[in-house]
Amino acid sequence: MKQVQWFCLLVVAALTSMGSLSLAAQTGDTVSIQQELNSRFRLTKITADRSDIVTAGDVLVIRKPGLMMYAVFSPLPPSNTYKNGKIGQGWGGFGKDLAIGMATPGGGSAADYPHRQFVTDEKCWVTGIQVQKDGVLFQLYSDPFDNVRYYANLKIPFPDKKSIPSTSIAMQTVDEVLGVVPADDQGGQSSAPPSMAAPAALPAPAPMPDIAPPPPPADAPTVALGQTKAQVIAAFGQPVKTAKEGIKDIFYYTDMKVIFTNGKVSDVE
Repeated sequence: MKQVQWFCLLVVAALTSMGSLSLAAQTGDTVSIQQELNSRFRLTKITADRSDIVTAGDVLVIRKPGLMMYAVFSPLPPSNTYKNGKIGQGWGGFGKDLAIGMATPGGGSAADYPHRQFVTDEKCWVTGIQVQKDGVLFQLYSDPFDNVRYYANLKIPFPDKKSIPSTSIAMQTVDEVLGVVPADDQGGQSSAPPSMAAPAALPAPAPMPDIAPPPPPADAPTVALGQTKAQVIAAFGQPVKTAKEGIKDIFYYTDMKVIFTNGKVSDVE
């Protein structure tokens, strides 16, 4: 009789163990999902003031509409959540806007900062990825639009918020929203120029007779106080780099720095 009882106990233990193994095969863990995300998405490193890119990572394509970003001089990024096939702000975004208002000096609000809603197939960078117990949080960053860069948080919840899915299911959900642009198509977005081999040395040219240099053109472009950003860009082209310092915007060119206050030139260095 005791042998039968022991046999039954062994059968139950074996079935329980098989059930646990089967369940483990169907679920995942945050560490494995984080490792897979880190291997799939190469992060972009930005400056401390969020004004520019230091090291370019992968370019991402946005596959769902509704992503809202705020200008990088907002003290906090807005919150977005993927739900029912689209991206929205919801109560989480409302709460983050309240936090942005509290962090804004002078009693301002989130509405004081430029907003931009991104549409399907637009591109951005990813500066951070964090796997949480109920989903994946992406930190996104944009190229300049009218000399303003934007940033935002995007939460992609797991299909079942009560359990952590397998790595493959988690990645399928992420792939619905964001994808990596193939390397061959990232040239137009990358901030770093492609490396080029040095040209072969050429023989020294024959000496030329002394010729007086031509006089400078009479209509050489100049910068005047009070000019707008559009007037400066029309005269000198797009700046090499831009920056934001409080209410001041700065355009960097190869041989000068143009400072704007309230959208108009206030100083040139």
